[in-house]
Amino acid sequence: MYIIVAYDVAVERVNKIKSYLRTQLTWVQNSLFEGKITESRFMEIQKNLLDLIDPDHDCVIIYKFSDAKLFERKELGVKKGDPDECVL
Repeated sequence: MYIIVAYDVAVERVNKIKSYLRTQLTWVQNSLFEGKITESRFMEIQKNLLDLIDPDHDCVIIYKFSDAKLFERKELGVKKGDPDECVL
């Protein structure tokens, strides 16, 4: 499966979320990560994110695709990370 994770969290939790997601996915833009993962890893990421956020104030959005070929990715401007170069 392929996921895209975007987050909007309080300043005091930004570095915790970013640091965690950098160990799991490819950082492609501020507050945006993506990558190919297994279903069990997806469940683990969800659980760990729930432990890190404050659900009353923070928001994490996860787009889940069965395959990366199901969408087209266009980039304009500076490229920060390339999910195709990351093997997890």
